[in-house]
Amino acid sequence: MLKRIDHIAIAVKSLDEALATFKQLIDAGVGEITIEDVPSQQVRVAFLRIGDTKIEFLEATSAESTVAKFIEKRGEGLHHLAFETDDIYAEVKDVAARGFEPLNAPRLGAEHKLVSFLNPKQTNRVLIELVGEDKSKSP
Repeated sequence: MLKRIDHIAIAVKSLDEALATFKQLIDAGVGEITIEDVPSQQVRVAFLRIGDTKIEFLEATSAESTVAKFIEKRGEGLHHLAFETDDIYAEVKDVAARGFEPLNAPRLGAEHKLVSFLNPKQTNRVLIELVGEDKSKSP
């Protein structure tokens, strides 16, 4: 079951410039900011917290990454909407049974979480990401 919106992601050419812009926009409301590399997806990501919400900024680390191709085709902007789920494997099976096409099996993404994307042709051209904890690494 989808629990909540986990984050909204924006594809950017420069994390530093995007973070500066959004810190200026949000001002005192900016919470924690974390930055990490996700080599498997050829991106560097930053999560900016504002209240209970996270904005993820995606910067390509390779011209071959899907984010670089996204920016080349569409320019910077909204990349995906991510929903949190308690059991990503069950959720991927459930959405597939309801007629939605997962683009990948759950794989490791940012924040050490498992992610799977849905075909945006079926969701009003919005790329949807399912996000869940990797339960196999729980104590």
